Amino acid sequence: MSKRLDDLHNFLKESLGSDAYTTEPASADASFRRYFRVFFQGKTQIVMDAPPTHENCDQFIKMSRLLANFGLNVPIIIDTRLEQGFLLISDLGTEQYLDHLKAENVEALYADALACLLLLQKSSPPKDLPLYNRELLLREMAIFCEWYLHKHLSIELNQNEQAAIAECFDALAANALQQPQVIVHRDYHSRNLLYTKAKNPGILDFQDAVIGAITYDLVSLLKDCYIAWPEDQVAKWVIGYKLQCEQAGLIANIEDAQFLKWFDLMGTQRHLKAVGIFARLKHRDGKPGYLDDIPRTLNYVYQTAKRYPELDFLSQLLSSPDFAQRTPGETN
Repeated sequence: MSKRLDDLHNFLKESLGSDAYTTEPASADASFRRYFRVFFQGKTQIVMDAPPTHENCDQFIKMSRLLANFGLNVPIIIDTRLEQGFLLISDLGTEQYLDHLKAENVEALYADALACLLLLQKSSPPKDLPLYNRELLLREMAIFCEWYLHKHLSIELNQNEQAAIAECFDALAANALQQPQVIVHRDYHSRNLLYTKAKNPGILDFQDAVIGAITYDLVSLLKDCYIAWPEDQVAKWVIGYKLQCEQAGLIANIEDAQFLKWFDLMGTQRHLKAVGIFARLKHRDGKPGYLDDIPRTLNYVYQTAKRYPELDFLSQLLSSPDFAQRTPGETN
């Protein structure tokens, strides 16, 4: 057993006041965090292993308490050992939205998720929450060039192509910044939402929350990297949510077409980042499983880029023979 696991078990023994417990892996994660489900006295809890050199437990604790105060269903902090990066938290269960979503129940499940999202966006953000500013938006999109184009596909853009893709990135960043700014969960999708019998859904992975565009979490949910729905159905959900935002006073005097454009371009920013991260997880972190989600995610980019002139270069790049040869099926 590694010293890290020894330390984790010492933390659990002290927190529980007993060593009469068992553990099992609770979930995979795309970060350095690990989660274990703890079985003790007929109940379960979750222990988070978040190495302090890589992860910020303080932010997790802060956001957990904040979102719980908003009335959202998030894990409750039971005990901590921050200097080592261990948290003991309540267990919201094992049933991911991704495993439950079907055509016959998607309306009800998304209605719950959208109601929680609206509650989050209506809530007053803390003053010290980071801003999803232009620098961060551009830095995220650069991951696509560095890890997907360059590292994964061995594609080198020439000077003109670099300038063209930079113009696309500028347009995407400007789109995000012109929208009303609200609390953004930043990973509000089917693997971070749990189906729960009470207060559905349970919400996970909120520690990277920022202040950003009103459509960011909406696109994370409705143009999910892990499950896709017909475009006309997605558009219907988007306009339905826009109406709820209007009724809540979050937006005013925004045409449907403008809101849909905000949503589409915001999705492109997010999906470019996600494709880059999936490639980075494979090449840097030895986690190749996320490569299977690239075709779906990249297809969102391609379908959107075809519709908006400011993304012409992305459309041309993704449909070019050179790109297609390296990414079979990814833009079909």
